[in-house]
Amino acid sequence: MMRNEREIDMTNTEILFLDEVYTEAEEREDLIIYIYEGHKTAFGVKGRHYDFDSMSIEDLRKTADYIERSIEESIAAEQAAEAQALEEFKAQITKVIEAGAGNRINALRWMTSSETFYDSQSVEHWVWKQGILFTDEGRELVKELMDIVQFKSEEVA
Repeated sequence: MMRNEREIDMTNTEILFLDEVYTEAEEREDLIIYIYEGHKTAFGVKGRHYDFDSMSIEDLRKTADYIERSIEESIAAEQAAEAQALEEFKAQITKVIEAGAGNRINALRWMTSSETFYDSQSVEHWVWKQGILFTDEGRELVKELMDIVQFKSEEVA
């Protein structure tokens, strides 16, 4: 056995990990970080309420599994909301075209005419309010709007 000649004491719950020993203390630290940071992805706020010192390694593993499932659910819900927002935006464009805009460019011009745009961030904010900024279509829409909207320069007093 050439790979790892030394014997590993499994009574200290050490785990062989890529020819290195991954101790329970290291696993504990990784789980705590994952739970703390992952809680924000899943629920929108960091997990400051956990009493990690009182949690066993098994409690941490179970909580990490729960956080993982919650992250997956959160991502799925976000994707569904984006898909719905995109469909609603497309329907709005169609409605404006049918109301007389005639084409997509004019529809976008009409839809943004009551807004004041100072820079690209203002355009991104408008697209964000539509719920689609972080989609491929939303990023393309930002580029499209950059050539359509009128920008107002901010006056410095």
